Amino acid sequence: MLKWVLIVLVALFLLVALVAVIGALLPKGHVASVRARYKKPPPGVWQAITEVERFAEWRPDVKKVEVLPPTGDGHAVYREIGRHGPLTLEVVASEKERRYVTRTADEKLPFGGTWTWEIEATPDGSAVRITEDGEIYNPLFRFLARFVFGYTGTMETYLRDLGKKFGEDVTPEAVAG
Repeated sequence: MLKWVLIVLVALFLLVALVAVIGALLPKGHVASVRARYKKPPPGVWQAITEVERFAEWRPDVKKVEVLPPTGDGHAVYREIGRHGPLTLEVVASEKERRYVTRTADEKLPFGGTWTWEIEATPDGSAVRITEDGEIYNPLFRFLARFVFGYTGTMETYLRDLGKKFGEDVTPEAVAG
């Protein structure tokens, strides 16, 4: 019995080591984009994605949002408190009803990068594209993101939740670069 336990432990160790090595060989950076269409025109979409204080009303993964003092160069900063802990974000660019960019502002996290929302008017409402230009610092997380979870899951959830806020069922689609 002890022999089998030892074999299982060694096999588990080797599996984790292999995953770590493969993760270490993967690039830290990635770019992924997802898009969805809404019946809501751009002003309504813009309002939803920029009124950070109201995120907890329509994003089930956000319990509350704390608006923090702006950066020295005047960029807005806020902290989302959710099921995975706090996430501090800085608004680094904003073109009303067209483009909105946030950057992960907590350097202690195992990931970082930006999310860029692009809003386009369509004949029946809007199309919203989110592009993540991210980095994953931990090799194990890099492996899991690349081969298990994918890079677009959080963006797809966000776009579906945005649709629910508008009373719509949307199906986000991955978009090439």
